Amino acid sequence: MPATRSAALVLALLPLAATAQDAARDPRFVQCLDTLRGEAGGRGVRGESFDRFMADVVPDRSVLDLLDAQPEFTTPIWDYLAGLVDEQRVADGRAMLAEHREVLQRVEREYGVDPATVVAVWGVESDYGRTFGRRPLLQSLSTLACEGRRQPFFRGELFATLKLLQDGDLADPGITGSWAGAFGHTQFMPSTYQRIAVDFDGDGRRDLVNSIPDALASTANYLRTSGWRSGEPWGIEVRLPAGMNTTGHGRRNKEPLSAWAQRGIVRFDGSPLVQGALGENARAGLIIPAGREGPAFLVFRNYDAIYSYNAAESYALAIAFLAERLRGGPALPQAPWPTDDPGLSRVERRALQQLLLDRGHDIGEVDGMIGTNTRRAIAAEQARLGMEQDGRAGRRILEALRGR
Repeated sequence: MPATRSAALVLALLPLAATAQDAARDPRFVQCLDTLRGEAGGRGVRGESFDRFMADVVPDRSVLDLLDAQPEFTTPIWDYLAGLVDEQRVADGRAMLAEHREVLQRVEREYGVDPATVVAVWGVESDYGRTFGRRPLLQSLSTLACEGRRQPFFRGELFATLKLLQDGDLADPGITGSWAGAFGHTQFMPSTYQRIAVDFDGDGRRDLVNSIPDALASTANYLRTSGWRSGEPWGIEVRLPAGMNTTGHGRRNKEPLSAWAQRGIVRFDGSPLVQGALGENARAGLIIPAGREGPAFLVFRNYDAIYSYNAAESYALAIAFLAERLRGGPALPQAPWPTDDPGLSRVERRALQQLLLDRGHDIGEVDGMIGTNTRRAIAAEQARLGMEQDGRAGRRILEALRGR
């Protein structure tokens, strides 16, 4: 037997050996992988590719708990936005606008999306390439494809990942990302990568992990595909008249600005809604993300395009608010949130963590990420200080620990 064929036979047997080892540990998972292998061919993934890329994959069931714990839906919006749209991210975003000005100008000419919006997505999704996520995609997606809710969705994402590896768009089978499978500079899901990613640097590969031009252009292409309208705003902050009935309103229920004006709504500074490029027929929906007592916004079609990136009101507002700051606009919202305990920026979160460490709490690294250990330590300090023990990293506990 020629040496090359002998080596190939050895390599072909390795997946079988790995599968046998996994079966002894977790036969239920291996049975699911067998089912997935049978479906893979219909999704464009060859059997040998499936075996090669999935040979050593074992489940990570910790991702199952995260299905119902996404911060966009579990964190108070003032906390969520305080950490994502802080002075540090604004300053870094302005630096990225300057550093990548030429690429961003070409992106805008090609796709019609302004640089500030593209960079805002980059900043919120990966902190400008600093945080891609640490979970191996194949491990997370195969676990979610085999267990928990939304299995059909995650099976599609797993097959998309395998196809990207098979076709050479992705080079590393050990690539990491978020628990749900998003990865790269602007955290595309694998199926979105397949449909939307573009080769903007001209090297023959669509690489959203190592190529910033590809990532920025692909982000703009996504927004354009989602209905972005060049030159139009995402929305405006407004004031509502006393006693206005807001039942049934939302971003989907759009009406002409003239209709909102007739109800007594004005811009936050008191000026009329209809002015400048926004005519009376411009259609907008009303959102009040923290309830009737909090800030209010009229949002246009471009807000919907941002929302489609990650279907959560708080997420879409984070992109919109950061983009406004990058354009030189004011910090939003201008109206206060309905809370007497505002959220903390990342600098303030790190300061809080250092105070907890100084008091002997074992919370790990001071990184501004409020995890389980930090929340437990906060709750312990709240108990000591006679405060409500909710483990929340807010301004009240920060100021209390600074004062004592």
